[in-house]
Amino acid sequence: MIKHFTLRGHAGNLAPGALLSATIAAAAAFLGAHYAAPVMLFALLLGMAFNFLHEQGPCRAGVEFASKGLLRLGVGLLGIRIVLEDLAQIGLVGAGVLVGLIVTTIGVGFLAAPLLRCRWRFALLTGGAVAICGASAALAIAAVLPADDRMERDTLFTVMAVTALSTIAMVVYPLLFGYLGFSDIQQGFLIGATIHDVAQVVGAGFSVSDEAGNTATIVKLFRVAMLPVVLIAIVIALRLAGGGQQAGHGAGHGAGKIPLLPWFMLLFLALVLLGSVVDLPPILVAKVDLVSRICLITAIAALGIKTSLRALSAVGGGHMAIIVLETMALLGIATFALYLLQPV
Repeated sequence: MIKHFTLRGHAGNLAPGALLSATIAAAAAFLGAHYAAPVMLFALLLGMAFNFLHEQGPCRAGVEFASKGLLRLGVGLLGIRIVLEDLAQIGLVGAGVLVGLIVTTIGVGFLAAPLLRCRWRFALLTGGAVAICGASAALAIAAVLPADDRMERDTLFTVMAVTALSTIAMVVYPLLFGYLGFSDIQQGFLIGATIHDVAQVVGAGFSVSDEAGNTATIVKLFRVAMLPVVLIAIVIALRLAGGGQQAGHGAGHGAGKIPLLPWFMLLFLALVLLGSVVDLPPILVAKVDLVSRICLITAIAALGIKTSLRALSAVGGGHMAIIVLETMALLGIATFALYLLQPV
């Protein structure tokens, strides 16, 4: 009986903030659907308008839960999108090019960080977001990096920047690739390899042709499939370095212990394997993918609630410069690799 009341009381503490985050996420989804604009960006901006509710009042616990627990669940459920058989269509050369692009983009961030007075955490956060899958990758990487007082602010800034750049790329890249004379399949490969967020990749690819859209989607899913690989590499590097005492904190592990593989990445990998060996009903995949998206949008809204405009404005111009540099590097190297290696 005591345990029942304790759980009920805990749920009651979480309810106000969780409902606030979910309401903002629903409003963002409505605006995104009606104005054809990035839902994540709406969730961020609307959430920041309610920052005062996080500073004081009953919403704090629920907002913290939404920004961490729902974030990890949303990232884990992303695995339902990926089937290894589809990824095999890229081929060894294409896969090698994409892996090289991910490593190079993150490397560019690390090289530029000291020059632009940015921290290595920020370089890794932005490099991973640009190289893999935009806002989703930024949230996942932030979940395993050492927590400090600037991590949430850096994460919010990264999400806003990559979402904005991805939207611009969705419009500009198809025109650029068409002007350069690439075929539809080549344009699809470049769109999937260079645009940050999945939704913008799909939009840009199918604006060229169905063939380009299908190619872009498969290439993008390969990049998403690299997310657990990058996260595992980060966690192992932190363990070997002996730093980041709080990496993975909040994922069910005690402080001072860096988990080898966070639970949400186990969920991600399990769903990839399940979808690869079992022919899952399309309606089930669609429902799980929808739940993942709802969790991520709600988590973004909660992160927005936790972040004040004043704190975000404290981020220097060098931070935006590093994201733009990584984006331009990814575009340039991908285009050069396509000319040189002809992966498609």
